[in-house]
Amino acid sequence: MKVAYKHLVSHIPSKPGIFDISEKFFQLGHEHEIINGDIYDIELTPNRGDCLSIKGLLRDLAVFYEVNPDFEIYKNDLNPLKINFTNKAPNACPHISFCKIDLEGDIEPYKGELKNYFDDMEVNKINFFTDISNYISYETGQPTHCYDARKIKNNLSLDISSLEHEFETLIDKKIKLSGENLVFVEKDGTVINLAGIMGSMNTSCTSDTKSVIIECAYFNPEIIIGKSVKYDINSDAAYKFERGVDPLCHEKVLRRFIKIVNDHSKIKNIEIFKKDYSDFKPNSIPLDETRLNDILGTSLSKNQLREYLLKLGFDIRDSFALTPSYRSDIKTENDIAEEIARIIGYDNIQAQPLKIQKEAIVNYDSKHHEELIKNFLINNGFFEVISNPFVNSERENSIKIDNPLDSKRKYLRTDLQESLVESLLYNEKRQKDSVKLFEIAEVYYSSDGIKNNKKLGIICSGRLGRNYKDFSKKINQNYLIDMLKGLSNKINFKPLIISRDNLNSKIKSQIIYLEIELDDLKDHQLNHKFKNNKNLSRDNFLKYKQISNYPSSTRDLSFSIKDIDRYYELQNHILSFKHELLKEIFIFDFFVNKKNNEIKLGIRFIFQSKKSTITDQEVNKLMDKIIKSSLVIESVTIPGL
Repeated sequence: MKVAYKHLVSHIPSKPGIFDISEKFFQLGHEHEIINGDIYDIELTPNRGDCLSIKGLLRDLAVFYEVNPDFEIYKNDLNPLKINFTNKAPNACPHISFCKIDLEGDIEPYKGELKNYFDDMEVNKINFFTDISNYISYETGQPTHCYDARKIKNNLSLDISSLEHEFETLIDKKIKLSGENLVFVEKDGTVINLAGIMGSMNTSCTSDTKSVIIECAYFNPEIIIGKSVKYDINSDAAYKFERGVDPLCHEKVLRRFIKIVNDHSKIKNIEIFKKDYSDFKPNSIPLDETRLNDILGTSLSKNQLREYLLKLGFDIRDSFALTPSYRSDIKTENDIAEEIARIIGYDNIQAQPLKIQKEAIVNYDSKHHEELIKNFLINNGFFEVISNPFVNSERENSIKIDNPLDSKRKYLRTDLQESLVESLLYNEKRQKDSVKLFEIAEVYYSSDGIKNNKKLGIICSGRLGRNYKDFSKKINQNYLIDMLKGLSNKINFKPLIISRDNLNSKIKSQIIYLEIELDDLKDHQLNHKFKNNKNLSRDNFLKYKQISNYPSSTRDLSFSIKDIDRYYELQNHILSFKHELLKEIFIFDFFVNKKNNEIKLGIRFIFQSKKSTITDQEVNKLMDKIIKSSLVIESVTIPGL
């Protein structure tokens, strides 16, 4: 979010300098830089939607400065607006207001805060009502939408629609609505607004608009999230609604809107409609100074804690902290502790010794044991993965995270299966026809407290290998059992088959999976001994390679070699062929016809670009080069050419 320093400091009587406020922003956790000399470009975390405005930032700064966060509003009585509106989705929109304003006469040139906004922020003007709407969003954090009242029929409803609609947005972009969408519709079914995202061109205001209906609503963030991305619409309103706005601010916001209109024109009539479909209930969190001090490592008094929270807008009742309506992110004691830490400053909290329980002495070298297992699997063609320890699926003994970074991953995993299946499908979607993966990691569960143990997970599917011996064979349970006998022939490994029925996959190959606790292996002598991998030497260390998101293209060639002595010459020539588009070469078929003293050789070439989808023309050009250079070798032919 970009905000002008002078727009903030005009509400702080002590007039702190631009770098003083900058320092406070950093303490509050608001990463930013100062651009163009006097503009803060602030990177707010997704849970701090309440700060996406001048007013929101002032509320945070109020813990350091005396601030005047309120703006002048229209204070006269407002007549009720008789609007035929039906809310068919009250769970998606529990609070909504409409305000109708009729003007007469001309509109004056912009002045005051409205003029400063366009001058200082270099924002393009559109029309009077839309310009005020944009400014109100910048000032208060509450998006509003303006309809030209002449273009609105008297029957309006809000509903979650699953029908397909052709919709022309305010930015002249036609989109086709599909799936479930929260929309405002007129009686004839015409969609006039993709709620919380963008309105329709058909009902938009223009420079001639003198009668406007202003919509001010609270939308459940979950109904808005992802819509602007789905329809490729850059929407400031969606950005704020997705992060949560204040459900109780509507009347103040609309009165502020009216005040700015009144400062620039003569108002003939004002009417307002306001409806709450559910009561707002603030989160009530116990204010326990002992618990909070334990979390923070501080010794703050109850009065100090109360003072800090009151400055942030909390209400304190009977040893409970009640969250302000604009702070939907505050749900637990940990959130309260984080608020206190931001005010104190993390650097000002004295460090405490970290107490870690000593591990029990074990009579085997667990690290060496683990490295033996990794080395064995890598030497058998498996790749190690490191997966996200947070998952979407809840188990009976799962541990739930209070403040997950990703709302779709709010549980600590109790096993490795979900993560490894996800990794396997990721590779299959990138046209990997032989996938062999393993992971060694901690899992966590709740059982008389938080418990953890370390597990080995192995998953594989597809071709046995990319060589002529294994190319036509498929991975199955017996393959994994036989392979693991090389690790230990005294352990009864029991891999299972994971069904693809509920997976987003069209591939038919069996998915073989094995999960075992490392402690179950500690009492067994492992057969495997370390094998040096020359690729991991200091001079030839494997480096990260970018994975292409574009499809690959495959070509096969079948060679006939009459002079067996020429076989190695052809093999070395083909396998040493290099090009940035040639991703992989391997021999998938090998046959010696002793009767004819002839070798048949099948070689697969896989092409892929990191920049775009590779074309047949590019592949054919490279294949012609490979073919011509190969046929120069004596006694080599390609049947069928």
